[in-house]
Amino acid sequence: QVQLVESGGGLVQAGDSLRLSCAASELTFSAYSMGWFRQAPGKARDFLAAITGSGGRLSYADSVKGRFTVSRDNAKKMVYLQMNSLKPEDTAVYYCAARWPDIATMPGGYEYWGQGTQVTVSS
Repeated sequence: QVQLVESGGGLVQAGDSLRLSCAASELTFSAYSMGWFRQAPGKARDFLAAITGSGGRLSYADSVKGRFTVSRDNAKKMVYLQMNSLKPEDTAVYYCAARWPDIATMPGGYEYWGQGTQVTVSS
């Protein structure tokens, strides 16, 4: 059974940085594109960033471009989201997701999801 487990969330102050991690199991990891999304209370799940299986192509939402960086380590079956210059509006539950084979920006395009990790940014 495929599992994606996010970690690294927490409570930080505006301007701080966090690195989220997502560990995959029971997945041919290098064949899957990986995406990061977030969902704030009462809002839709929004695309943040994605990376192809080889890591050769990246995609970012305009709202996080220049502040967030997605990366992966296929040997460890891990994907990361480095988040810098965090703002209170970044407060949300953050999810990683897996999709074969190519990147998508819509949540419905992803086959597997983690349970999410809470990120709270105080002002």
